Amino acid sequence: MTMRYPDLLGKVAVVTGGSGGIGSETARVLAAQGMGVVVNGRDSGAVDAVVKSVEGTAIGLAADTTDFAAAEAMRMETERQLGPVDVLAIFAGGGTGRPRPIDETSEEEWHATLDANLTSAFLVVKSFLPGMRERGRGSVITMSSLAARTPTPASAAYTAAKAGVVALTRQLAHELGPYGIRVNCVAPSTIMTDRLEGRMPEEFRNRVLAEHPLGRLGTPLDVAEVTAFLASDASSWLTGLTIDVAGGRWTP
Repeated sequence: MTMRYPDLLGKVAVVTGGSGGIGSETARVLAAQGMGVVVNGRDSGAVDAVVKSVEGTAIGLAADTTDFAAAEAMRMETERQLGPVDVLAIFAGGGTGRPRPIDETSEEEWHATLDANLTSAFLVVKSFLPGMRERGRGSVITMSSLAARTPTPASAAYTAAKAGVVALTRQLAHELGPYGIRVNCVAPSTIMTDRLEGRMPEEFRNRVLAEHPLGRLGTPLDVAEVTAFLASDASSWLTGLTIDVAGGRWTP
């Protein structure tokens, strides 16, 4: 059962990467709180499918958030249809890359992975921040990964990008706290999305499962529930944190 946060009722949230497994579940959980939710992703068909699955107020806005003009257009359309934004769940990303030596990573892959995971977060904040600062409120939740702080099979580009998100979160929290804006980060370990479940061999799955003391892999709902908490006034004294949604898997 989803925890209820009455202070979220009637507020507006934008979920970038909202067509993915974690982003779509986050959109559904926030809408269940009575929020108006924007589902953002690059694929308009996938975005529309998520909007149809949401019980509550939701609109879909396809946009490439690595492009500032596209992020600005999304912001203006959000404000036109739903009003000022109170919550940003910046979950767009991807591009883990196959495990390979750093010298075999192409420049194109490096730049594309950093743009998708780190630059997009910067551009979305840059677009929505002036309005939040003027209103003196807002909650921003970014998305990192366990890979940001401990070695994993992920590529070096992905690891660097997600570590950058952690640092960006801390810096933004420091800069924006005086304006009443909180910035926190969720860092999932292995999350069993439909896409991952279909391509994870049983032997590998059992090995990964053994690394998590709670004895199960994460679900998109696990991340979405933490996000709703960070969006709400229940976390009003928290900012600059990175929360490992990791089933007890240790990170240094």
